[in-house]
Amino acid sequence: MTKPILVFGYGNLSRGDDAVGPLLLAYLEQHADLSRIELLTDFQLQIEHALDLQDRALVIFVDAAVCGDSPFGFSRLAPCHDNSYTSHAMSPAALLQVFESVTGDTMPPSFLLSIKTESFELGDGLSESARNNLHEACRFAENILERPIVEILDGSVKSGHLYTEARQ
Repeated sequence: MTKPILVFGYGNLSRGDDAVGPLLLAYLEQHADLSRIELLTDFQLQIEHALDLQDRALVIFVDAAVCGDSPFGFSRLAPCHDNSYTSHAMSPAALLQVFESVTGDTMPPSFLLSIKTESFELGDGLSESARNNLHEACRFAENILERPIVEILDGSVKSGHLYTEARQ
């Protein structure tokens, strides 16, 4: 049976800070109740991953981000036809569009947890700032995944608000 929540962390463990998506999943594997959560990781999003979204009540994509003022961001996604499906780096929004095109179904509610990073050199480990940002994002993800799905979907989940609650 398909679990209602999919957390999809993608990135390359051999490219420095690009590893934050898979590393957040490794954290959740050790610290979260996985009875309703499936964890999926890959180097990058591919068209065939659209089928992994079927029958989900919630999808959270986790990826490295190179811009932003906060250690991490959490934002709702909408399907978007872009050209990323033809490139090396498919966007979550493009994957959602592929899902709707292929299945004829409405996409599941989906969010992007983007973790601020800075270095992507082959063979490098995590930068100190990415390690700190990943730590904060892990605590945030663990906190929201303990909540009922409806609380995440109704807009009451804001990265700063829940993170503040998680720190107390």
